[in-house]
Amino acid sequence: MAREFDRNMFVMLFAIMIGAIVITYFAADLIGSGKIQDLTSQYEGEISSVKSENENFTSSFIKSTVILDQAREDRAFGNYHFDLGLIWYQSALAERNITYFKQYKQRGIDNCTNAMPKYYYSHLNFDDSKEYFNQTIAFASKNYLEVLDLYVKLTESGAKLTTLRYDASRYLLYLIENLTWDPINNNATFLENVSEIMVLFAGVMAEYQAEIGNYEDIQDEIDEYEFFEEIR
Repeated sequence: MAREFDRNMFVMLFAIMIGAIVITYFAADLIGSGKIQDLTSQYEGEISSVKSENENFTSSFIKSTVILDQAREDRAFGNYHFDLGLIWYQSALAERNITYFKQYKQRGIDNCTNAMPKYYYSHLNFDDSKEYFNQTIAFASKNYLEVLDLYVKLTESGAKLTTLRYDASRYLLYLIENLTWDPINNNATFLENVSEIMVLFAGVMAEYQAEIGNYEDIQDEIDEYEFFEEIR
């Protein structure tokens, strides 16, 4: 009887121990599952945040460079027309034939007229590009801050260059429009005193030459960067 009681007691205690182990296992499993779920949610949030930042960085950077390319293109066309305008002005000024003089004068006027809007729109695009590069900085990691700062400086320099060349085109146009033919001396001359305009023209041309060096130096620094991460 006592042995049977001890055996029943042993079985009961063993069953209780097994139950306790099972309950402990399930409790630990539930706690572990909860922690895993919390960690998963946390990392999914972090991954989503990083992905969003990468997408914002990429989108903003692409917009910045596209507008910058348009600014450069407009500036290149402006330079093309300005250079031709200057050539035709110098040719008209040196011409001894009235027919060629008139042709050169008109070509100079046409090219200066074409150059000015190109410089104007280029200036606007340099300014817009600068704003987008500043926005890009907000989404960038520290690896990109230096090169993005160079891009900002490049857009500032580009905007200054286009302003200077716009003014130069305006002064040059004024000089060309004031050219007239002197039939007595059989050469080109000016309708009125343009010495002040010539001084202004020479001044902006000198400023342009000084700034173009700065612009090209910044561009060279940017060209040295070849480290954009594949994730971006």
